[in-house]
Amino acid sequence: MNQSLIHALQSLLGKPAVLSLPEELLMYEYDGSIEKSLPDAVVFPSTTEHVSQIVKLANKFDVPIVGRGAGTGLSGGAIARAGGIMIVFARMNKILSVDYENQRAVVQPGLVNAELTRAVEHAGLYFAPDPSSQKSCTIGGNVSENSGGPHTLAYGVTTNHVVALELVMPDGEILRIGNPQGDALGYDLCGLFVGSEGTLALVTEVTVRLTRKPEAVKTLLAVFDSIDDASETVVDITARAITPAACEMMDGWTLRVIEDYVHAGFPMDSAAVILLEIEGLQESVAVQAQAIEEVCLAHHAREVRLAKDAHERDLLWKGRKNAFGALGRIAPCNYVLDGVIPRSKLPQTLRRIYQIGKERDLQIGNIFHAGDGNLHPLVLYDPRTPGKLESALAAANEIIRYCVEVGGSLTGEHGVGMEKAELMSLIFSDADFALMRRVHDAFNPYASLNPAKIFPFGKGCGEIRVRHTGPHTPGPPAPDRDGAPSSALGTTSQKPETAAVPR
Repeated sequence: MNQSLIHALQSLLGKPAVLSLPEELLMYEYDGSIEKSLPDAVVFPSTTEHVSQIVKLANKFDVPIVGRGAGTGLSGGAIARAGGIMIVFARMNKILSVDYENQRAVVQPGLVNAELTRAVEHAGLYFAPDPSSQKSCTIGGNVSENSGGPHTLAYGVTTNHVVALELVMPDGEILRIGNPQGDALGYDLCGLFVGSEGTLALVTEVTVRLTRKPEAVKTLLAVFDSIDDASETVVDITARAITPAACEMMDGWTLRVIEDYVHAGFPMDSAAVILLEIEGLQESVAVQAQAIEEVCLAHHAREVRLAKDAHERDLLWKGRKNAFGALGRIAPCNYVLDGVIPRSKLPQTLRRIYQIGKERDLQIGNIFHAGDGNLHPLVLYDPRTPGKLESALAAANEIIRYCVEVGGSLTGEHGVGMEKAELMSLIFSDADFALMRRVHDAFNPYASLNPAKIFPFGKGCGEIRVRHTGPHTPGPPAPDRDGAPSSALGTTSQKPETAAVPR
């Protein structure tokens, strides 16, 4: 390990803000995915200038950098795959200003998503993007992954709510892009950087659009005795141009696990439920609620419940947003997938997912954003049982490939990161990759920021690389400024062990 760099970081930030001992780094070798890889140092800046100076030090010592929020990401985006310095934004967590009249807020990247809504709700405002992890995930992480959530159907994803950014570029330069008061002229640079997964710049300040709370909200729970009936209901709702604020679906097995944990009031004997929310003016909400109920009953819903008050509504959403924790009581591990399909393909896709689970002797639960076709199958497995991890990964590969085959995409909100890099060739051509590389290299020419993410290593080689997770499995090193692999802080990185999975 290069002690000169460690001392320089300590001089800049103070010793308590720099971690480099092996036991200190263990907490930062993973995120919410199944991947693992140790950074060589973890630092906690407090200002944008700190971030700029850290980047300049990393350049001087030729080591890569990875930005990290709360580590709740599900695609390995916040993992130091090539070692190097991990910049954790936990101390840059302030709301810098709020313009209530113009519905804008300026925040630091380490601010927890839900904290912004708590701070402005007294004025009848809130921050619309609502990932299931919103009580712990950060707005900087949301920007990096272009996160969505249950209310994406009506309000869009993070990029629809970001109007300006402060960035630290790979050479340490500090830039501001966007327009706090509206659409910026010229190129949509905010649109380019939101969702770039930390591969183009480090976000140090975010100006977001706040949303006014609706006059009326109604939450409905439609109960079905058939998965197909529930799926067809979702298709019909959207076909009739009814757009609820949220349209979430859970299969019977999953909701029984959730109910046993949360006691939200879900029916234990149903095959599926759809959780719908309608927002807007009092009159329009009433009309939409009636129309949705009619569609549900036309597709043989056993009943359609209306949450009678805010407490019952919150309880239903608590059940939806605590699903992953509930499943943790059933199996030691679960692999959360993120695929997108056309809504019209929902019934057949769910049937295929259940078939894959049966073929591989795996329990797969389904809870997802049905309204916009964003699926989140949860593959349960015990990694202590030989072959189960490999089986879970193979099942995941089959499911995502099927999503693409029916006209969908690899990811709706979790990002590409490490998880789906080798599947990108299912969607993009060589010309597509060449263009994306040109954009990447214009901003991050030496791949010093979040290297070995998004772009496939094995494109065209006829296999998918499956990483065998362990206590320390470093990934491919980033290229240095001469194009050769560089070592991180003087350590040697190596390619992860791989297993071929036929395409």
